[in-house]
Amino acid sequence: MPLVAHNDLPSFARLQREGLLVLPTGRAMHQHIRELHIGLLNMMPDKALEATERQFFRLVGESNPIAQFFVHPFSLPELERSAQGREHVDKYYESFEQIQEKGLDALIITGATPMDPELSNEPFWDPLIKVIDWAAEHVTSTLCSCLTTHAVMQFRYGQQRIPQPDKIWGVFPHRVVDASHPLVGDVNSRFHVPHSRWNAVTREQFDAAGLRVLVESKDIGVHLATSPDGLRFVFCQGHPEYDTVSLLKEYKREVSLFVSGELEQYPPMPDNYFGLQQKAIFEEFAWHLHRARAAGEEPPDFPEQLVATELDNTWHDTAEAVIANWIGLVYQVTHRERHLPFMEGVDPENPLGLEPNQPASES
Repeated sequence: MPLVAHNDLPSFARLQREGLLVLPTGRAMHQHIRELHIGLLNMMPDKALEATERQFFRLVGESNPIAQFFVHPFSLPELERSAQGREHVDKYYESFEQIQEKGLDALIITGATPMDPELSNEPFWDPLIKVIDWAAEHVTSTLCSCLTTHAVMQFRYGQQRIPQPDKIWGVFPHRVVDASHPLVGDVNSRFHVPHSRWNAVTREQFDAAGLRVLVESKDIGVHLATSPDGLRFVFCQGHPEYDTVSLLKEYKREVSLFVSGELEQYPPMPDNYFGLQQKAIFEEFAWHLHRARAAGEEPPDFPEQLVATELDNTWHDTAEAVIANWIGLVYQVTHRERHLPFMEGVDPENPLGLEPNQPASES
């Protein structure tokens, strides 16, 4: 929670310039502390539906030990689901119409599994635009994950994602390039983020759209950015919500596709994720798998349990800190009525009172 600058102590101004959340007395006196209502538009396929719920619920729940959060999951009926997946959504999720009626303070939109190289051909395209357009008018801040970032960049900023020759897959080092922004002003200046995608929106595209780039990697480009106002939309190309074993399970899925013949080539390992011992285990497994296939024998068991307990997580603490900052910023400016985005006196075009956007330095 933020400090309140209740006098003219110079340290308040200094800390604010350094990116710390410091409220002027007037803003603090008019702030109504209440529970926050956060929507989760979950577009992930059935196999990842509940895991994705837990990942984002965990980040939100761990972000602040004092505040109370009501997280409202919903999905899009246009997404293809099994009977079991549909039953889960029907039983536990709200409808978008209910979300609109009650309102939200903040919204998280997950990625999705694309079925078409052109995003605008996806069945979720038009309903997703409807949600985004509604959020732009009624929600204080919307956090977009991975594919949703690409979709919003395309239909709101005219920047189409670029297919990559190789999958961007693994855990990559990143650097804060705009520490003046309160989303990242107090987090580690260098940290890791998992990624899993075949497409990218480049730094040049973010700059052309006039967005604020906050975090990027010299290896794979921009991870974190915001809309020009600094808060209304927050864009992630990576997956900071991932569990420690998420990439391991993705690798297992890719190997299973190879075993079933759906993939022609044996999949590479995620970059910068497995240690030397874990790589050796999987190299031996691959050797036995290829030999079994050549001999027409049953494939060996995937050595998941041998590896899972030895994996390192080098991203969760920073992800938790960024989410905490995001929720804190929403608290500063959201209206006491959750169907209204801002309290009285907040400028929607610059709700945080930030300096004009300046191009961030290169990694």
